[in-house]
Amino acid sequence: MFIANAYAADAAAPMGGFEPLIMLALFGVVFYFMILRPQNKRVKEHKELVSSMTKGDEVLTSGGLVGKIAKVADDSDYVVIALNDQTQVTVKKDFVTAVLPKGSIQSL
Repeated sequence: MFIANAYAADAAAPMGGFEPLIMLALFGVVFYFMILRPQNKRVKEHKELVSSMTKGDEVLTSGGLVGKIAKVADDSDYVVIALNDQTQVTVKKDFVTAVLPKGSIQSL
């Protein structure tokens, strides 16, 4: 009695060959639009920000330092930031996260 029920429950409908491929393609499309595309856009915007930095721009670094750019060279990966009149630090251009509006630093 129980064995007959077990054999009957084991017979499942055969799955077609295209459903797993369609699901895989759907996951790929969702992954592209939710993860890859926004990340590529942020990388492009950051590269534009780094390439547009000039002397005198007020910047914020990823470490929280705020200052004015004292020296920048196109052929170098580094920029010198003046934190105040006496203190200057050299940071990598990649660590600059934002160019602040002019006049946002009060006493420099």
